[in-house]
Amino acid sequence: MSLAGGIAIFGLIWFLVLFAVLPFGVRTSAEAGDTLIEGAAESAPAKPQLLRKVLVTTGVALAIWSVAFAVLEYRLIALDDVPFLPRFEDAK
Repeated sequence: MSLAGGIAIFGLIWFLVLFAVLPFGVRTSAEAGDTLIEGAAESAPAKPQLLRKVLVTTGVALAIWSVAFAVLEYRLIALDDVPFLPRFEDAK
């Protein structure tokens, strides 16, 4: 895997994990017991904790990327191991 390919795959995994992590621990102002600020949406989180979510996302994405890197780099699963289409041999 090239450096650019590794960075691209990590970026894709990172954003996928970020969108999965974002809803965890979200509490609206009403749920937190705070007063709603004028002009804010009722569903806006009271404390989004974005730094914590970015750190969790980076850790999970790094773990997933490490597994993908090992599989691709050390050929733990080769392309020949994945069945695509049936292989027909010539009849004799």
